[in-house]
Amino acid sequence: MPLPSDLSAIVLTAKLAGLTTVLLLLMGTPIAWWLARSRSRLKNVVGAIVTLPLVLPPAVLGFYLLVLLGPEGPLGKMTQALGLGLLPFTFAGLVVASVIYSMPFVVQPLQQAFAAIGEQPLEAAATLRASPWDAFFSVALPLARPGFITAAVLGFAHTVGEFGVVLMIGGNIPGKTQVLSMAIYNHVEALEYANAHGLAAGMLCFSFLVLLALYSRGWNRQP
Repeated sequence: MPLPSDLSAIVLTAKLAGLTTVLLLLMGTPIAWWLARSRSRLKNVVGAIVTLPLVLPPAVLGFYLLVLLGPEGPLGKMTQALGLGLLPFTFAGLVVASVIYSMPFVVQPLQQAFAAIGEQPLEAAATLRASPWDAFFSVALPLARPGFITAAVLGFAHTVGEFGVVLMIGGNIPGKTQVLSMAIYNHVEALEYANAHGLAAGMLCFSFLVLLALYSRGWNRQP
């Protein structure tokens, strides 16, 4: 039977992953749309920045976020001036770090889905006097629905499995910033392998089911 601290970590992880996924879909959709359709010279730069968390070690990303959000960092000074306090070692700090770290797992599927739509459906909407906003909401979004499902699932699953970034920016505070991966780490350090096995097996099954669902519906298939 899971310990109360483990249940707290599971609830906190689900809350973090859910909120992060919603924020990523809201923020990632316009970024992905712009990347899929823009011919700007900055497209490659923006694309590289969005994709950077895929190749950057999580500890490095977490360290620089800690510096930026710390009391002497520019973002830390700004949050203090706004009366928000410091974000490191808080749930809000975990959300900020998770949004940045999981960004490519949401933006890339959306970008591919938008790019696969092509110009013809949007041109057809324009001939019917649809405004760009109407064409986006009534044509592009419905056609990109499979991409949104993939992006949401990947964003949620990736956030659930975070370790390095949450350790650096959130620490390991029970009931406050201790997520599932940190709870497993704590059990292993304490040689409580039975508890670690229970949580790790749950994450293993969850990850397998996520991948199975994505491959069953044709992960990389065109929308």
